[in-house]
Amino acid sequence: MPFATQIHPVAGNLADSTADLLVLPVLAGDDGPTAVDGVADGGLTQVLPAALRDLFTHYSLTGKAGELVQFPVARDRGLVRLALLGVGSGSPDDLRKAGAALARSARGSGAVALAWPGSGEAAAVAFAEGVLLASYTFTLRTGETPRAKRPAATVEVVGAGAADLADALRRGGDLASATALARDLINTPSLTKDPEWMAGRAREVAAESGLDVRVWDDKELTEDGFGAILAVGQGSARPPRLVQLSYTPENPTAHVVLVGKGITFDTGGLSLKPNDNMKLMKTDMSGSAIVLAVLSALRAVGARVRVTGLLPLAENAFSGDATRIGDVLTTYSGKTVEVLNTDAEGRLVLADALGYAVAELGPDVIVDVATLTGAAKVALGTGIGALYSTDDTVAAEIERAGTESAEPLWRMPLTEEYVETTHSRVADLANIGTRKEFGPAGATDAALFLREFVGDVPWAHLDIAGPGRSMKEDGLLSKGGTAFSTRTLLRWLGRFGRP
Repeated sequence: MPFATQIHPVAGNLADSTADLLVLPVLAGDDGPTAVDGVADGGLTQVLPAALRDLFTHYSLTGKAGELVQFPVARDRGLVRLALLGVGSGSPDDLRKAGAALARSARGSGAVALAWPGSGEAAAVAFAEGVLLASYTFTLRTGETPRAKRPAATVEVVGAGAADLADALRRGGDLASATALARDLINTPSLTKDPEWMAGRAREVAAESGLDVRVWDDKELTEDGFGAILAVGQGSARPPRLVQLSYTPENPTAHVVLVGKGITFDTGGLSLKPNDNMKLMKTDMSGSAIVLAVLSALRAVGARVRVTGLLPLAENAFSGDATRIGDVLTTYSGKTVEVLNTDAEGRLVLADALGYAVAELGPDVIVDVATLTGAAKVALGTGIGALYSTDDTVAAEIERAGTESAEPLWRMPLTEEYVETTHSRVADLANIGTRKEFGPAGATDAALFLREFVGDVPWAHLDIAGPGRSMKEDGLLSKGGTAFSTRTLLRWLGRFGRP
């Protein structure tokens, strides 16, 4: 759903704005909160109820990023609201938090005007991300949204040099829009969202974004040997698909393949999930939504690297045709896999896509993203994604992009001693750990399983099962799918191959 909020730079002074909500930034300093140099009271001295220093004291302000108080002030045209907004140190991370807090506080407003605190372009990008992502909504209600819950129509960034921020604000908008596209796909109910529906959305995005697209139906998947994708989807009346999207700029510097897990609904198959565990499973295709959204925005971020996105799509259902415990599958790469738990299906569809990427696409780097294991959530909670990688440089670059995006990743070890747990007695591999003496290392088991399909190509695996879903409205997040790592991958790819 398109953002209801628009962000515009406006040259001038806050006192000249006709917005419904006027916002003064407050910095956090060692000696307490301070007004931003050159912004001070924004030319509003006459209407403030007291000196800024006294207002800081009265409202117990510290200037912490996202801290906000507001009160009415009298203007010639009547009462308007004025807010004091903490922007911390003015860093990109603090401006992102401040933008999110402002967007949430400004719901119900027509127009908002912020006196820009003078931070650089990176902070403007982050501020736009914060405002837009916190204003994101997804609803299928037929009634009109109450005014008090509607995002602000416009946010003006006001200052003498505001026009210089136009490109940065636009970049922030592009990053947020890609995230919103992924969130929309993730939040769509699975009644609508089957593999063919996702393939249809991919065709639409390809047409809009100048991408090449190819879709395998179930017959073509059979003919080409995608045994794992077929096995996961065979219990459903809605057959699986594989989508390939291609972005090719002029004179690409390298070729990156992105693979996103696309389980459009996950019952667990014959290893049936409890009802409570199934409630969030419309979001189990988050990886494919993220990859599709990233491909949609590569041109906007000026990526110079060729990128191929692979979306292995299946519904993991149960029926008389469903894959059974003990079945042995033959994957695209020819490796055989014994299925010991049908609820460990994500790694199976990823295995086929990874094997295809290595055999047919000649990538320089492969990155996969998936809501893969509850073990990653147990290890790192809901605020941090797990990163596994065979390449230190790739891992460091993605970690850096995650930090810049407020999508933190923690690199986890590919512990060689655990490789034995991927072995099967009757096949090349088993789809869950088989050695109990290694303990509950499910996230690492899954990563080691996937590594078997990437050969010697530098590879990173993002397990976002923890931060991929939010149970509340908080900061940048809305309840439901978060599309965590969309902005990380776009920042990383936008820099890939540049000096």
